[in-house]
Amino acid sequence: MTVHLIKLCVGIDTVRQLEEHRVLRREEYRRKGLEEVDIHVTRNAPRRAAEVLDGGSLYWVIRRQIRVRQRILRLEEIHDDEGGRRCGLVLDPALIRTEPRAFRPFQGWRYFKPEDAPADLAGGSDDSDDMPEDMRRELRTLGLL
Repeated sequence: MTVHLIKLCVGIDTVRQLEEHRVLRREEYRRKGLEEVDIHVTRNAPRRAAEVLDGGSLYWVIRRQIRVRQRILRLEEIHDDEGGRRCGLVLDPALIRTEPRAFRPFQGWRYFKPEDAPADLAGGSDDSDDMPEDMRRELRTLGLL
């Protein structure tokens, strides 16, 4: 059975900013001669790895809303400079925008059931990145977004 992960996207204010950040990271890896991948390093590996790898995605919470997801391709064990072990979530570079959904802050990542996940946006885009959050929220309550 598939299970997803959800994580706060700290320091990122828009999906566009996340896209730009990911491109810069891949270019940095290329310059260093490393594999050009989208990877997010976490302290702990998911204990439910088989379920995560069975079609799971990492859902990103941007400014208190789930806005986008990336499919999880594989998990890698990573060793830091002090000899500690970390888990690298290797992600599909495609950012799939989702219906925005409010989500409270939390630390680390959490498991996320497929039935709790927001639907992907029809057409795959949301042009509201440049719109102030309070305006976006009001338009959504009016059924205009």
